[in-house]
Amino acid sequence: MARKQSDYLASLLDEGEAQAPDTAPQALSRQAPSPARAGLSLLGRENALARVASGEVRQVTQLLLDPARVRIWDGNARIQAKLSEQSCRDLIDSILAEGGQKVPAVVRHLSDDPDHDYELIAGTRRHFAVSWLRAHSYPEMKLLAQVADLDDEAAFRLADIENRARKDISDIERARNYADAIDRHYGGRAVRMSERLKLSKGWLSKMLKAAAIPDTVLAAFANLHELTLNPAYKLATALDDKARAGAILAEAEAIAAENRAAIAAGAPPLPGTAVLRRLLAATSTPARRDQRSLQFEVSGSLGRTIMEVKGVTRHGVILHLPMGSGAADDHLLQALRDVLETLRLNGISVR
Repeated sequence: MARKQSDYLASLLDEGEAQAPDTAPQALSRQAPSPARAGLSLLGRENALARVASGEVRQVTQLLLDPARVRIWDGNARIQAKLSEQSCRDLIDSILAEGGQKVPAVVRHLSDDPDHDYELIAGTRRHFAVSWLRAHSYPEMKLLAQVADLDDEAAFRLADIENRARKDISDIERARNYADAIDRHYGGRAVRMSERLKLSKGWLSKMLKAAAIPDTVLAAFANLHELTLNPAYKLATALDDKARAGAILAEAEAIAAENRAAIAAGAPPLPGTAVLRRLLAATSTPARRDQRSLQFEVSGSLGRTIMEVKGVTRHGVILHLPMGSGAADDHLLQALRDVLETLRLNGISVR
């Protein structure tokens, strides 16, 4: 039993109990409780036990765990691949500054996994931060966790309540989490789900619609937090139009290639508003474009253009490499690879 819980129960059960009697007669007469006081003490103990047994007083078990023995529940909303030292740096610094984790994660017991003792319901950033610290000079660091007895639907509702208060989970992550949960926990019934989660039916409908945006399109956004619910709903609706869907997918792949080239050169990727504007403007497949008018640039770490496609003719691709761009050879080679990929996505091959 955890020390805090043990102390808490002891204080409940010991309430009103008399001290041990002294051997001196005067001390005995001074400390011995009266029959009425003794009755109150016994009544207090019985009341305390009854409150614990009835559930009026809830016992909260908190443990310090090795995070390696705690697996992440697959019903969690957060995209685990997005967690990194950089994205969790604020939490890592906070844990170090405070001498440990202050807000417990929520876990439940496991009995069918020899590699793990608990399953994490809420607190994936805390789990990542503690795991990272243990691997980087703080091997004694433990995960503070609160143990709860939850079925899957209750676990989902608890995690959802916690996630609503956190700004570091994107609308897309939550939307996909809802889309997975509606079949898993609510029999595919959005009305039932909205009632259980106390959500607006219209808002939930938008979230479920946004969850249908494919990974290929989402990859065009360097930061998923920039794609909020209303724009995501518009994008998902546009993808329902088969005549536009192919063009949007191709445009998304082209944007993703441009972003990779920019990041490799040390430049910022395209902002989310610009990405959304280009995707929604895609109305025809890239192969139908006038290839002669195809032009785009790749920027370097100093914000200068390091490579530019000036146009495409029947004889080849016209490339321009500006002098004094400051780009190293490896940046230029990576930019060329991404230019070739972008051309290919636009139906142009130099083979």
